[in-house]
Amino acid sequence: MSEHRIFSMKFCSVYPLYVQKAERKGRTKTEVDQIISWLTGYSAAELQQQLDQGTDFRSFFNMAPAINPRIALIKGVVCGVRVEEVADPLMQKIRYLDKLIDELAKGKNMEKILR
Repeated sequence: MSEHRIFSMKFCSVYPLYVQKAERKGRTKTEVDQIISWLTGYSAAELQQQLDQGTDFRSFFNMAPAINPRIALIKGVVCGVRVEEVADPLMQKIRYLDKLIDELAKGKNMEKILR
């Protein structure tokens, strides 16, 4: 079976969509960055460096300084799939990020999003 195409997509091509989704709902780029930092351990400067380098999703998560140990507390459905049941570890991390951005856009407060 071939690997999913999102693994080789540039993170910088999807990042603006995360920000747009949040901003359409009255949230901010800063909050999106805070979620990404919580999940991956990237500082603001490190995140910007990943965006500037055009890093793909696989490398973005593989080079993450510290995946948050509370990641398993993220539960729910994204695109009709329960994030806690995604078999591929990389796809699961991508879905976790999608879920957190969805929660932000739905108006959940940051304390609950960041568990």
